[in-house]
Amino acid sequence: MTSPPDTRPIVVGVDPDVTQRLALAWAADEADRRGLPLRLVHAREVPPAGYRTAELAPAWETWDEALRTLGTRTLELAEAFVRDRRPEVEVSVLLVAGDAAPVLRGQAREAAALVLGSRHLTAVQELPRSLSVAVPVVACAHCPVIVVREAEHVTRQPPFLVVGVDGSPDSEAAVDYAFQEAASRGAGLRALYVWHPPLLGALDEQAARQECLRLLSETVAGRAAAYPDVELHHEVVRGHPVKVLTEASAHALGLVVGSRGLGGFTGLLLGSVSQGVLHHALCPVMVVPRPEH
Repeated sequence: MTSPPDTRPIVVGVDPDVTQRLALAWAADEADRRGLPLRLVHAREVPPAGYRTAELAPAWETWDEALRTLGTRTLELAEAFVRDRRPEVEVSVLLVAGDAAPVLRGQAREAAALVLGSRHLTAVQELPRSLSVAVPVVACAHCPVIVVREAEHVTRQPPFLVVGVDGSPDSEAAVDYAFQEAASRGAGLRALYVWHPPLLGALDEQAARQECLRLLSETVAGRAAAYPDVELHHEVVRGHPVKVLTEASAHALGLVVGSRGLGGFTGLLLGSVSQGVLHHALCPVMVVPRPEH
């Protein structure tokens, strides 16, 4: 029995800055590639509670109406951009009052994927501003979240995606998603198991590397058989996972990771490697939760 086709939309958070179109373009291309509808979502800010008093009612109403007008215009321009770029894609728009992070987390519950932008800011600026939305959304999303900080790199031939593997359930879900994405693009896949030796050193480094290679091979073997047209390269690389994956992303169409790996602290919703590559990767980052999330 075959599974019914996925009809859930690709959801993209729309930035009011018309120069910020990388995420919107990526989402439109992905919806067209997968034959899915595209939902454009803009979360308009709500004036703080302190302004909602009888004395300040006129100012509050003026502010609220201005934000509504801005949000409506933002979505109109975004819809026009998508229809011009991908006229075959079914497009809908949604203007929601509220903070961006909780609004987009709610949208992720019924999405095939959620696409977010990330402005080109300095590291000091980006932490509290751009990724202040992306990190909490990625941590709790029920679908893959794609954060588009950089454009896809299409000059390297043949094109390829990179996926991080560590044997965790989340990374297995990431490998599944990476194969699907590679197949839909006619691209190759580079699967990396990054071995980070403990501070005191491994008692038997060769044995440790062989175990990593075994886990990596077992993770990709069945999936490679299911996607024979995807050219697969897999290897164990020594180093820090964030550094290695960031360097590998420099020429990739995308970098795929699980939302949580084997490392980090129990109880954190988003793993340290996932957070690290969100800040530093040189291509779109696709963060995939485990299926039961």
